[in-house]
Amino acid sequence: MAAAGSVSWQPQEEGLKEICGLLEQQISPYSSADKSQIWQKLQHYSQFPDFNNYLVFIFARAEGKSGEIRQAAGLLLKNNLRAAYKLMSPAHQQYIKSELLPCLGAADKHIRSTVGTIVTVVVQLGGILGWPELVLALVSCLDSGDLNHMEGAMDALSKICEDIPQVLDSDVPGLAERPINIFLPRLFQFFQSPHATLRKLSLGSVNEYIMLMPSALYTSMDKYLQGLFVLANDPAAEVRKLVCGAFVQLIELHPSFLEPHLKNVIEYILQVNKDTEEEVALEACEFWSAYCDAQLPYENLREYLPRLIPILLSNMVYADDDESLVDAEEDGSLPDRDQDLKPRFHTSRLHGSDDAEDDDDDSYNIWNLRKCSAAALDVLSNVFGDEILPTLMPIIQAKLSARGDETWKDREAAVLVLGAIAEGCINGLYPHLSEIVAFLIPLLDDKFALIRSISCWTLSRFSKYIVQDSVEQFDAVLMGLLRRILDTNKRVQEAACSAFATLEEEAAEELAPRLEVILQHLMCAFGKYQKRNLRIVYDAIGTLADAVGEKLNEPVYLEILMPPLIAKWEQVSNSDKDLFPLLECFTSIAQALGPGFFQFAQPVFQRCISIIQTQQLAKVDSASAGAQYDKEFIVCSLDLLSGLTEGLHSGIESLVSQSSLRDLLLQCCMDESSDVRQSAFALLGDLAKVCPVHLQPRLSEFLDVAANQLNTPKLKETVAVANNACWAIGELAIKVPQEISPFVMTVISCLVPILQHGEGLNKSLVENSAITLGRLAWVCPDVVSPHMEHFMQSWCIALSMIRDDIEKEDAFRGLCAMVRTNPAGALSSLVFVCKAIASWHEIRGEEVHSEVCQVLHGYKQMLRNGEWEQCMSALEPPVKDKLSKFQV
Repeated sequence: MAAAGSVSWQPQEEGLKEICGLLEQQISPYSSADKSQIWQKLQHYSQFPDFNNYLVFIFARAEGKSGEIRQAAGLLLKNNLRAAYKLMSPAHQQYIKSELLPCLGAADKHIRSTVGTIVTVVVQLGGILGWPELVLALVSCLDSGDLNHMEGAMDALSKICEDIPQVLDSDVPGLAERPINIFLPRLFQFFQSPHATLRKLSLGSVNEYIMLMPSALYTSMDKYLQGLFVLANDPAAEVRKLVCGAFVQLIELHPSFLEPHLKNVIEYILQVNKDTEEEVALEACEFWSAYCDAQLPYENLREYLPRLIPILLSNMVYADDDESLVDAEEDGSLPDRDQDLKPRFHTSRLHGSDDAEDDDDDSYNIWNLRKCSAAALDVLSNVFGDEILPTLMPIIQAKLSARGDETWKDREAAVLVLGAIAEGCINGLYPHLSEIVAFLIPLLDDKFALIRSISCWTLSRFSKYIVQDSVEQFDAVLMGLLRRILDTNKRVQEAACSAFATLEEEAAEELAPRLEVILQHLMCAFGKYQKRNLRIVYDAIGTLADAVGEKLNEPVYLEILMPPLIAKWEQVSNSDKDLFPLLECFTSIAQALGPGFFQFAQPVFQRCISIIQTQQLAKVDSASAGAQYDKEFIVCSLDLLSGLTEGLHSGIESLVSQSSLRDLLLQCCMDESSDVRQSAFALLGDLAKVCPVHLQPRLSEFLDVAANQLNTPKLKETVAVANNACWAIGELAIKVPQEISPFVMTVISCLVPILQHGEGLNKSLVENSAITLGRLAWVCPDVVSPHMEHFMQSWCIALSMIRDDIEKEDAFRGLCAMVRTNPAGALSSLVFVCKAIASWHEIRGEEVHSEVCQVLHGYKQMLRNGEWEQCMSALEPPVKDKLSKFQV
C-alpha cells in the first residue's frame, strides 16, 4: 500500500480497486463469494497503517462508485476507528478528519448520515480539543442556508449531543466560548425552520442537555420554553413526541422551571395524550407518573382528573394492531419458538434480606400506550385514592355491561382498570369487593383468551382480601385459577400461573387442606406445558413449597409431586439451562420438607457437586470438561446445597463427609465472580450451623477469605458478598470459638468501619456486622473488650435497629460479656447501651434477660453521686419505660 505521507497522502490505484471490489462483493446480495472470507481479507488489510485512509478516500471521493459502496466503506471505517484511532499516527488521523468535513454537505443523504456517525466516534475518542476545525465547520454549515449542509451538520451535531453531550460543555483552547454556547442559539433558531428534519434534530439535541443543564441552557430557559410552546402543535409527529419528552424530563429533573407554566403544560399534555399517533400519546402519557413522582403539589392536578381519567381509560383498550392480539391466539400444544425464550437469571442467596425485588417477568413486556396508561392510573389511584372512583366507576360499569363479541376489548380494558386501581382505591372498593370478585370469577372462563388472562391478573391484585374473605369465594378463585393453569392458550397459562403464585404467597398455610387438588393441577400442567411456561410452573411449585412448608411432607403429596420432577431431573443434562429453574424449585422443596427430603437427597447432592466440578474445570479447559463455562450453574448448585443444608440440618453430614465439598467451596469463596462468592459464603454459613467439624481442616483459610470480603475498596459493589461472609464468620464464631480467636481482631477491624459509616451501605450488612461483632465478643470477650470504646456507640446504634430474634440475643450476650470484662469501656457510651437494650420488645431467652438486668444493675451501683440519674435524664420517656422492665 502507499507510503505514509502528510495530508498529501494519495491512494494507489490497485489498492483502491481491490478494496472497492471486496466491499462490492460484501454488500451484494447476488455475490457468490464467501462472505466470511471477504470479511477475513478486509480484517487482514486493516493491519496496514493506511488502510483507513483508503476507506475514507472511497467514502469521501469515490464519485464514480455507488452510494452503497461508499457507505459500506464509511461504516467499516467507523468500526475500525473504534479499535484503532488512538493507535494511528497523527498524520493519518489528520488526513481522515480533513476528508470527513467536506462530506457534511454531501448531496447523498446516506453519506451525510454516515459521516455524522463517524464524526461522533472521532470526537468520542479524540475529544473536541483534538479537532477544533470541527466546530468551525459545523457552524459554517449551519449558517450556510443550504439544506444539505444544514442537515448534514445538524445530523452530526445531534449524534454528538446524544452520545457525548458533555464534550460540548467544556472549554476549548482557541474558541472564545464553550461549543454549547455557540450552538445553542442556532439550535433555537432551527425550531422555526420550515424543514421538519431540522426542527426534529435541533429539538432532540437541546433535550439531551436537560439532564446536564449547562449554564448556557439554564440562562436561556425562557427561550427554550417559548420554543417548546411554538413546536407544541407541529405537523410532524416526531417533533410533537420530542416536545412531550422535554416536558416529561423537565418535570422529573427541574420542575421549578415549569411551575409558572403548569396550567398550559397540563392542558397541552391532556390534548396530546389523545394524539392519533400512538408514539406521541405514549410520550405524553409518561407525564402523569413523572408529575406524581416530582413532589409537586397534587392539588394542581386534581381539577383535571375528570378529563384525564376517561382519556387514560380509552387508551387502555387494546389497539387493533397490538402485537398481543396475535400472540393471544398461541396454542399451548405448539412448541415455543427460540425468540420466545427470554434468557433467565438466577439471583444469588442473600442472608437476612426480606426485601428482594420481584422481577416483573411479563414476557409480553413491550411498553406501549395501554401499559403506560394503566401504570399512570395505578400511580394516580395511589395519590388520589377513592376520589377518582366517581369518575371511574360509571365508565367501568358501562364497559363491563357491553355485550356482544365486538365489544370484548372494552370489557377486557375494564378488568385491567380494576386491577390497576386495586391498591390505591382499596378503601372505596372494599365494601364491594365480594361483588367485584364474584363478577370476575366467571370471566376466567370467557371465550376470549385475553379476557381470561387479564381476569387472572386482576384477581391476583385482590389476593390479600380474597384470602381473608369467605371460604367459598377463596375456593372459587383457587379452582378458577387452577382451571386456567390447564388452559390450552399459552398466554392464559402464564397469567394463571403468575396469579396463582401471588395467591399462594398470601394464602400460605391456608393452602394446606387443598394441597392434593393443587398438586394434581400443577403436575398436570408440568406434563403438558412448553418450555417457556414450564419455568413458571417451577416457580409456582417452589412458591407452594415456601407457602405450606412441612405440611407438604405427606406421602400422598410426595407421590404426586416428586416422580415427575425426578423424571425431569434425570432427563435434563448438566449443561442445559433448563436446569436452573428446576434447581431453584428443588431448593424450595428441600427447605419445605426438611428431614423428609432425605430420601431424595443423595442423587441431588451428588449432582450439585459434579456440576460445580464440571464448571470449575470448564473455566480453565472447556474441551476436556465437555461444557462451556457458565457461572449460573455453580450459583444455582451452591444455592440448592444451601437449601439441602437448611432442610436436612445435621442429616446433611453423612453426605458432606463423603464428598469433596469443602475444597470445592473454598475455591468458590475465592472465585472472581461476586455472584459465586455470594452464594458460596451463604453455604459456608449454613454448613457452619450444622456440621462445622467438616470445615475444620481448612477453617483458617475460610476465615481469611471471608475477612477479605469485608476489607475491600469495592465494598459498595460487592455488598451482598460482604453481607454473607460477615454472617458466615458469626456462625463459625459460635460453633468453633477456639479456632476463631486468632482472627478476631482482624475481623473486628473490618467490621468497625462498616458500623461507623453505615449510612451509605446496605441495611442488612450493617445489621449482620453488628451481630457478628457481638458473637465474636461473646466467644472472645478478653480479646475484644479492651477496644470497646472505639466502637461502642456506633455498634449500639446498629443493635437498636435489629428486630428481636435469636441472632440479636447472641449479639447481646457479647455486649454483656464485654461489659463484665471491662465495665469502664462502655461508660462513655452508656446512654447508647441503654437505648440498645430498650430496643427489645421482649427478650425471650431467660439467660440473656438476666444478663442484661445484671449489666444495668451493675452500672446503677457503680455510678454514685447522681451520675446514674444524670444518665437516665438523657433518655427519652419511651426508652425509660422500656428499661423499667429490667427493674432499674
